[in-house]
Amino acid sequence: MATPYSHDRLGGIEVFVQAAEAGSFALAADRLNLTRSAVGKSIARLEARLGARLFHRTTRQQSLTDAGQAYYDRCVRALAELYDAEAELDSGRRAPRGRLRVSAPLVFGRHCVAPVLRELAAQHPQLQIDISFNDRVVDLIEEGYDLGIRIGPLPDSSSLAARRLGLQTMGIGAAPAYIAAHGRPVTLDEIRQHAGVVYAHGGVEKGWSVMGPDGQVIQLHLPPRLRLDDLQAIADAAIAGAGLAWLPCWMLTHYVRSGELEVLMHGDRMAAQDVHAVWPQARYLPSKTRAAIDALAAQVPAMLAK
Repeated sequence: MATPYSHDRLGGIEVFVQAAEAGSFALAADRLNLTRSAVGKSIARLEARLGARLFHRTTRQQSLTDAGQAYYDRCVRALAELYDAEAELDSGRRAPRGRLRVSAPLVFGRHCVAPVLRELAAQHPQLQIDISFNDRVVDLIEEGYDLGIRIGPLPDSSSLAARRLGLQTMGIGAAPAYIAAHGRPVTLDEIRQHAGVVYAHGGVEKGWSVMGPDGQVIQLHLPPRLRLDDLQAIADAAIAGAGLAWLPCWMLTHYVRSGELEVLMHGDRMAAQDVHAVWPQARYLPSKTRAAIDALAAQVPAMLAK
């Protein structure tokens, strides 16, 4: 008679798979919301039960043994079937539950994603939402995220599904004091003569996508007075009079209303960017993921239109 798997045994298998895919116990612990010690003990119990060493461990890295690789291949297939079965049952539930890991761009995530998901979590006590704010494009599958928010064109992918949340329009603004001191540029050539507060990530400066005279999108580059990798810091610097800034209109409008910035160019002279929710492709979408996508699709467009 076959011995049924206990919860701990299944849990040990899931921990093992996450540790193998993450490449470290520390990353696996973060994905599973456990301590590194708990992950290590779970792997040790699994190895003791199997009578086989699953990982080569050194002070700098860990890798699967031959036995570990063979066991991992079987575990992945078995867990995929279990996850599909759970998602199929879960897709009919009305109440989202469980842990939802979300990745979102830093400033957009704070202002447009977090309020929506915070409200969703308040409505569903059995739902736990973890949001990571980062302008880096994360690998949702490799890093164990259920949902991601992407701004800009999406590359072709057979492993990800997407839903458009809206269109983010951009604008160029400057502080009233800066305009009084340096003049108000109107044309693209005039704008190019001014100091810019520009976004740069990893040492790479991002140009401003604007519509050229022939209607084609061009990349506008200004002499950078400051290079920053955070939109809020860029807005703060522009408000302080450091130069012109290229900002999302939902953000720029807030500072125009307060009188801290003035709009120099926006609307049909700016290239807009699509905003999408993306998630790992699956036959069945868990209710927790579906609820988050639906909530974002219902509320984000109004935020973008401000």
